[in-house]
Amino acid sequence: MSHEKFQSCIDACYACATECDHCAASCLQEQDVKSMARCIRLDMDCAQICRLAASYMARGSEFAQALCRLCADVCQACADECGKHHMEHCQRCAEACRKCAEACRRMAQAA
Repeated sequence: MSHEKFQSCIDACYACATECDHCAASCLQEQDVKSMARCIRLDMDCAQICRLAASYMARGSEFAQALCRLCADVCQACADECGKHHMEHCQRCAEACRKCAEACRRMAQAA
């Protein structure tokens, strides 16, 4: 599996991880941090699995397809949670997560 074939998915994963990192850090600055706990946890999970999926695709791992399926699920959960919050950082994160989930689903089906 050539990584060039999945470059758009790799790019979506890295963009999502960046937005999730930013969202988690921004949530920690919110007035009621406790109410943002699930958002922060999902941001961290999502950022980590996105980077892992990107690295699996980049090296052509035989497990990249399965990991991208899981990544899509984590991204969707993060998008759903972030989408509940009206802060700009959460809305940007939700959008990046939706795009990444879609890209990972396409990759998993195409591989």
